[in-house]
Amino acid sequence: MDKLYKLIDDKGKEYLSKDKGKYGGYNGKEKIYGRLDCKSANSWIEKGYYVDKRVFFASEYDAVKAGYRPCGCCMKEQYLLWKNDPIKFKESIINQDKDIEM
Repeated sequence: MDKLYKLIDDKGKEYLSKDKGKYGGYNGKEKIYGRLDCKSANSWIEKGYYVDKRVFFASEYDAVKAGYRPCGCCMKEQYLLWKNDPIKFKESIINQDKDIEM
């Protein structure tokens, strides 16, 4: 039997997938998403934080549509765009084809 991965869709609902997520996230007070190799997130995970609130997404579209914001460490360019104008950033991601990755 193939391993299934628990991902979050664009509505914030969990689903099972044969494919690993491309982005990780933190579903705490601040909903943050970023790359799986993020040094900041991984250092917190190594210390035992975030683990119980860790989520995964198939695409950046899913993360943004589900209400998450980009990480300021591993996704600096997207974070600065979001910080400057959160609404415009969200609209730019949502208006892209769901399958196109930045």
